[in-house]
This record gives sequence, C-alpha cells and structure tokens, in this order.
Amino acid sequence: MGKDHGQMKENGGVNLTNCDREPIHIPGSIQPHGALIACDIAAERIVRHSANAAEFLELKSSELVGAPTDRVLGERAAHDLRNALTKTLDPSRAGQLTGFRLDHGAKTFDVAVHRHKGVAILEFEEAGVDSQASLEISRMLIARIRDIDKTPALIQTTARLLRGLLEYDRVMIYQFAPDGSGRVAAESKRGDLESFLGQHFPASDIPQQARQLYLRNTIRIIGDARGGATPIEPLLDASGEALDLSYAHLRSVSPIHLEYLRNMGVAASMSISIIIGGELWGLIACHHYAPRNLTMGQRVAAELFGEFFSLQLDTLRQRERIAHAAAARRLLDGFVRDFSSHDDYAEFLRASLPHLAELMPCDGAGLYIDGRWTSFGATPPTSAIPQLTRFLNDVSEGRVWATHELSGRLDDATIYSEQACGTLAIPLTQTPRDYLLFFRREVIQTVEWAGDPNKSYESGPLGDRLTPRKSFSIWKEQVERQSLPWGDADREIAEATRVALLEVILRHSETLSEERRKADVRQKILHEELNHRVKNILALIKSLVSQPIREAETLTNYAAALKKRIMALSFAHDQIIRNDGGGSLRSLFEAELSPYRDAAAIAMEGPQVSLDARAFSVFTLVIHELATNAAKYGALSVSGGKLRVDWKLGETGDLQVRWKETGGPPVTPPKRRGFGTVLVDRSIPFDLGGSSELDYAIDGVAANFVVPARFIGKYIPSPARSEAKPIPAVTASALTELKIMVLEDQLVIAMDIETMLSAHGAKEINTFATAAEALRGLGKIRPDIAILDVNLGSGTSIEVAEELKRSGIPFVFATGYGDSAMIPSTLAGVPMVRKPYDAGSLVAAIASARGG
Repeated sequence: MGKDHGQMKENGGVNLTNCDREPIHIPGSIQPHGALIACDIAAERIVRHSANAAEFLELKSSELVGAPTDRVLGERAAHDLRNALTKTLDPSRAGQLTGFRLDHGAKTFDVAVHRHKGVAILEFEEAGVDSQASLEISRMLIARIRDIDKTPALIQTTARLLRGLLEYDRVMIYQFAPDGSGRVAAESKRGDLESFLGQHFPASDIPQQARQLYLRNTIRIIGDARGGATPIEPLLDASGEALDLSYAHLRSVSPIHLEYLRNMGVAASMSISIIIGGELWGLIACHHYAPRNLTMGQRVAAELFGEFFSLQLDTLRQRERIAHAAAARRLLDGFVRDFSSHDDYAEFLRASLPHLAELMPCDGAGLYIDGRWTSFGATPPTSAIPQLTRFLNDVSEGRVWATHELSGRLDDATIYSEQACGTLAIPLTQTPRDYLLFFRREVIQTVEWAGDPNKSYESGPLGDRLTPRKSFSIWKEQVERQSLPWGDADREIAEATRVALLEVILRHSETLSEERRKADVRQKILHEELNHRVKNILALIKSLVSQPIREAETLTNYAAALKKRIMALSFAHDQIIRNDGGGSLRSLFEAELSPYRDAAAIAMEGPQVSLDARAFSVFTLVIHELATNAAKYGALSVSGGKLRVDWKLGETGDLQVRWKETGGPPVTPPKRRGFGTVLVDRSIPFDLGGSSELDYAIDGVAANFVVPARFIGKYIPSPARSEAKPIPAVTASALTELKIMVLEDQLVIAMDIETMLSAHGAKEINTFATAAEALRGLGKIRPDIAILDVNLGSGTSIEVAEELKRSGIPFVFATGYGDSAMIPSTLAGVPMVRKPYDAGSLVAAIASARGG
C-alpha cells in the first residue's frame, strides 16, 4: 500500500504498538538512487551529506562536512540553489531545478530544495524527462476526470488512468474509515495479478506518525524494495540531533515496510496522499513488481494530479451529500404532506416504515410506538426490543443517539449481533418512550471479498511479520461486532427526521384536540337533535292517530291505515343508515311523503339524481322537518291539501329543489324560531355551502334549496331490498301447529311478536332474551322455526344461528338497519325481516325459510 511503518519486539515478534513509536522521519539514511546535502539555513556551509554524495555528484573531494557550498558545488551552482531556496516558503512545496549542472561537471541533475528546522536540504537525482512532458501528463490526467460526476466512477477511473500513464503494474485507491482502518475501494492491475479489491486492513497497518508524514509530504516514492539505504554522515550532529527528513523525497524506508512489500512480491511503490478538509481521506497506492523510479518531473505531475483529484473528490462528496440530504428532505416533506389524509399517525408511520428506511444507508429499521414494535429488514428480535428501549431511555436524553458497537454498550445485544450491531435512535417524544430506529449489520458481513481472504504469504527474513492477509485477519478481529459508524450526514438527516416526525405528531395531537372539541359540540347537537326528532315522531304519530275517522270507515280499516303510515315513517327515518353511501333523491321524497298520500294530493317531478352521504344526511333532516311541519300545520294536515315538489339540475350542475304547499290552513309566520326552523333555514348553507329560502306565504309554505354540484352524483339503482317486495296475503292459519323459537332482548317487542304469531296459528312460542338461554333451550326443545334478533345489545345471535344450521332447523334473522354487517358470509342466504315488524313480512319470511 506504500506505507511507512515498523513493528518490532526484542524477540523479533510482531508488535503493532511499536509502529507508532518508530522515528521514521529521522531514519538516518536515504534511498540509494539519489544523493543529499544538508547545509546551514543560508546554504553557505555543508553540515551533513549522504555517504554517496561525492561519488554521485562527481565531486573532487569527499571531505564535505564544514566545507563552503561555493567551493564544493561551484559559485554559480550554489548561487542558483540559494535563489531556489529563497523562493521556497513551504517545505512541503520543494523548489525544483531541472537539468541542473554543477560548475565543474557535465552531468545533469534534477534537484529539490527545501528548508526544515533550520536546515537547508538539497536532494539530487539523475535528470529525467523534460518538465513540459511532465506537465502534459498532469493536464491529460486532470482533463480525463474533470467532468466525472459520480464518486465511484471518479475513483475507478483515476486508478485506471494512473496505471495507464505511469505504467505501474497495480494502482489502488485506498480509503480510510473513521476508525483509521481502510479498504481498497478501487483497483486497476495487470491481468495475471491477484486482486486486492475490497480488502480491509487495520488502522495499525499505517501508524500515526506515518499518517502525519503523508499529510506533510503528499507523495512518496520507493524505487527498489530490495535495495539498501545510504547513510547520512554524520548520523547525529554535535548536540546529538538526527536530521529530520519529513519532507525529503529520498527519505529511506522502514525495513519492516520493505519486508511487507516483498511479502506481496512488490519491488517498487508510489503513494499519493488524498487530503480532504485537512484530513487524510486515503491514498493512491501504486505497486510495481520490478524496480521502478519516477523522475522528478513525473513525480511533480503525479503530485499535482493528486491535489486536483482530492479537490474533485471533495466536490463530488459534498454534492452527493447535499443531493442525499435534499432527497431525504423531499421524502420527509412528502411524508408530512401525505399525513394530512390520515387520522392515525402511529399506523401511518408503521405503513411508511419501508420508505423511512430509505432516508439513510441501513440494513433495517424499526418503529416502537405505544409499546408496539414494527420492523423492516434486519433488526433485533421482538423479544429484545423492551430491553433495548429501556436502555435508550437512559442514554438518549430526548435527542438523536447512535452507536456502531451496540454490544459494547448493552451486554445482551451480543445475542443478535448478526442482525444488528449498530443502531441510530430517533426519539419521537420529549419524554423517552417511542423511537424510530435504524440498524446496521456487522461490518465484516458486508465486505465484498476479493481473492481468498484466508490465503497467507511467506514470512520474511526478519521473522514473523505482518502481511496483507494477516492484516486482514487482524482487521476482522478488531471490527468484530461492529457496524459501519454513523457519520455526520446520517446524524443531520436523523435530526431533520426527528423534527419532521415531531411536527407530524404535534399536528396529530392538535387535530385530535380539535376533533375532541368538535366531537363534544356534535354530541350536544346530537342530543338536541335526538330529543327533537323523538318529539317530532311522537307528535306526528299523535297527529296521525288524532285524524278523524271518515264516515262508514270501520275501526279495522282505520287501524290498518294507521299502521301503514307508522311503518312508512320508520322507513323514512332509517334512510340515513341504510344509504351510508348516499342515495336517490326521489326515493328520499317517496319515503318521507308516503304516509300522507291518502290525506293529500302530492306531486313530485325531477330527474334521477343521487346525493352523496353528507348531503343525503343533511337533506333528509330538512325534508323530514318540512314534511313534519306540513303534517302538523300545513297542506298535509287537512283533506284536500296539495304539495308539489320539483327539482332540476342547474347549468353548473347544482341541484335546485322547490317545495310548495297549497290548500292547507292559512299560514301564519312563526313568532319564535325553533330548532326545526333553524335546521331548515341554515343546515344546507352551513353544512353544504348551498342556499335555503323559506317563505311563509298565507296560501302555503314555499321553500327553495340549492345543493352545490360537488355533492350530486349520477343515480345508480341499488338492488331491490326484501322489505320493498309486495307482502303476500296471509291467513289466520298460516302458522298452524308450528313450534316457534323467538330470540329477542326487548320484552315489549317480544310480546308484539308473540301476539302476531299467535294470531296466525302458531301452536307453541318459546321466547329467550340471551343467546346462552336460547342454546340451553335447544337442548330441551326442537322448534320448527326460529326468529333471531341479530343484535342483542350485549352480543349477537350468530352462535345460536350456527347451532340451528348444524341441527337442520330453519330460522329467520330480524334486524334493524345497520345490523346486517354482523351477519357472516356463511349465513348470507338466511331470510331476513326488518324492524319494526309487520305481520305480513314476518309470516312471509317464515314461509321462505321453511321452503314455502
């Protein structure tokens, strides 16, 4: 990987902790492909030199320490070197002299000069290609990656381009994790070489002082891993200080690292630092399997490209981070927007959990609300959640909290470490209780293996040393039961999610509070309306009963007519429940006005239209109120009265209804606006946004209503109901000799049924109030037929019906409107009679159940 490090014990074993203490910046030697001269700060006198300096530079004398640079190198050469040093302000940006000659020689050199810790350091290498060619390499590399807009593509393309242009056998992009470990993120290699792509290495592979050097000196060349080192003379100065070569390109290499390279078969390497935000993000590591050394010009080109690559990578990472944050924000905005159409925020969150898991990279997500756990993907088992949430209550303190090593914080988390090693918790309440949780699996389970991770290499001549495969094993041990850490971007998204979810929950709480307030108001209105309607019903029945009997009309005929009117009134009042999806306007008028057809002339005319549920409910109340008032005081209260009802659709699709009474008693406008008057006058404008006009003309009440088009639909006839079929004529002997079971929880209704059944010849009637009593009764008697009230208040009769079905005894269901939903599909074909009971329909249903 092109790393400087050493790890030694006295017995020669591997000791990773020694790496951080090895003084690799003062090795006391340089690589042998160049020569070094160290001078005083003004570069006037030589204070040290590499042992090969005289030979490499073809100097006349080997006695260099203490000698003036003008005499050793020549006045012109020394002058040029001092000028280059003057222009070099940053030791990491060494001054460059290409094609440089000493005054006395014909040999040309490439020279790098810098000052560090009061010493001027001059590095000489044999001259290579011209600087123009090196510049072209930089320009070509930069041009090829400038327009790449995706990080993975940038990394992979860079590895491929550098290998092609610098002709190394293998080029890798080595990326560091937050804990200092790393992996090979991209690779371009010679076809016959084993791949290192995806391999992971521990932080100890690159010790801290090596990382510091990579930050200072961004390019590192090792020309020959099998070559020796040329010592610096003297090794220590008079005060015992070694020469600091932190910024020297020729600095020699730790023998342990050279062995590391040789164990991989690598003969030469180059490393380019990738620095982002002042921190070491990774390295561009180049390997060659024969000795190879770049010229100074090529090295400078690679260094410049490395800086551009770092800037481009940083730009893309920031752009992708912003894009990911924007996508998360859009998802959250849509989430908050969609919530407005849901009443139950907890169920909405549970249903949205797969989408919430897309907010950040994770392997699973879970939602803990009101003690109920919902999960998606890889998460801890349900049994572990109560303990986990109790732990989070202690550590989260109402804020976003995360760990990549849950088992290190919670002992029992080791049990499910394969499913969840890391967790990020977002509290949904200020008081710790409910959480949205994200989980990540163990990091070694997410590795994309490259090559054989169990393969090992030969140990080197210095004994058992760290090798790439051993590094991989050490990394696996170090990251056991750990996930990928949660980064700053994850926490930012988590905080934004917390705010958004709290907004949703707060809005829900406000909605609930408002709904409770409205519900209280509606409850009061309902009580008033119920009281008012009951009084109206009783008053209407009283008026029906109080109508004088016409001459020659028998009491029997009068009772039958009165009974029909009461049944029609019951039918009209059940329209709202029966038509929970709305209903036909014509059917509404027919139901409400049918009790009065014998007493008055009623005319209706208009198209077939339907009202939706809201409008149907409101309009039923209005029409019932008008009909009730007409029956008590208006045209429907006297013989010879007339009522005409017309309706039509306007140009904009709104419904226009006209009610006109004539022929009744003279009308006197009410002196007091009672509840009914207010209901007729205000309900349609208030509830539907329509209009109402009520005129108390002396010759009869007139009313005009407009219902907006959005409440009007095309009428679709519903299937005929059993109660609408003609009731066959029955005789007093229709039920002769039958034993009948009756299950009814209301005594008065039960007595009415007994009276009707007895009048039609029933032999024996057994009445029960509860399902339990009826089941016990079936153990003693076997009825010929049973009549079962579906809704018994504290239960249903379904259990009894199923027992009758098993016993082969026919039965009839008796229901009020709305009870039919309680009947299971297995009993859907059972004959049904509606309340209030009519003898004809009851006997017909019994006949149907017994097969005619």
